[in-house]
Amino acid sequence: MATQMMKAVGLYRYLPIDHPESLMDIDLEKPTPSGRDLLVRVKAISVNPVDVKVRAPKERTEDSPRVLGWDVAGVVEQTGPECTLFKPGDEVYYAGSITRPGGNSEFHLVDERIAGKKPASLDFAQAAALPLTSITAWEALFDRMGISQQREDNEGKSILIIGAAGGVGSIAVQLAKHAGLTVIGTASRPESAEWARSLGADHIIDHHDDFVPQLESLGLPYVDAIFCLNSTEKHWQRMADAIAPQGKICSIVETEEPLNLTLLKNKSATFVWEFMFTRPMFQTADMIQQHHLLNELSRLVDQGVIRTTIKEKLAPLDAATLRKAHALVETGRTIGKVVVELSQ
Repeated sequence: MATQMMKAVGLYRYLPIDHPESLMDIDLEKPTPSGRDLLVRVKAISVNPVDVKVRAPKERTEDSPRVLGWDVAGVVEQTGPECTLFKPGDEVYYAGSITRPGGNSEFHLVDERIAGKKPASLDFAQAAALPLTSITAWEALFDRMGISQQREDNEGKSILIIGAAGGVGSIAVQLAKHAGLTVIGTASRPESAEWARSLGADHIIDHHDDFVPQLESLGLPYVDAIFCLNSTEKHWQRMADAIAPQGKICSIVETEEPLNLTLLKNKSATFVWEFMFTRPMFQTADMIQQHHLLNELSRLVDQGVIRTTIKEKLAPLDAATLRKAHALVETGRTIGKVVVELSQ
């Protein structure tokens, strides 16, 4: 049987995004699913800061092309022999694993335990905006910081979300509001502040200024939880000042310098990391939780509780379009998500 090929976008060298070889159109062998893998016909992907970070210039080359892309919506084409959760024809969405080839291709393999049923009310582009940011926000709020999903448990409690208008922030605001928390978001531009308010943020403060005086003006001496999506070390002192005694801080942004954890000692405050690739990367015993949370998110979306955060849609899925999408995300000023459809 002749080898089947597929179109993809990949890289051999890590170059500035304006270089024509930073992302290239390539042909790859169409993969075959084994074990619990699904073979998915990709319909749309979205571009995240992790794509930009992985692709950023560095002194390294790849012998075989590296394919990026960790947000996919598509249709199951074929299932591995051990699959029990999906069948061919099912519409799915997922973020995948950073230790495997990404989804910037016509077909993609993903472990079914980290894929969810696509929201029926969304098209593929709208759905592709959700998985990575939603898993990150969900795990940070409910797994890492242990916030209850029951509204009555959160009466009078507050959360500060630093970077509320970005991809993860856009979902975290909605999830926190749905859980009954008072949501304070940070934004520094009128358009980002307006976006965060439209998603449910009760208050907006400026992350360029000290947090405590701004919180006090809202009648909040402290916040019970802080979710940091922007420059952990820059905001570290401000977060330590603003967190409530026995409160919890979670960040997704790695640091260039060590953090002074002693700042949290007198408050017995907790600091925890969130990295949504941890479960698939280490094949943790509970990695199926990503399947469950994506299914629950689909339910909330279809009920109108959570809305997609797509803000810009591009097509087709080729190197030129992806270079444009990477350049947009690389500015660090995007609101919501940039999505690329396979075809127009």
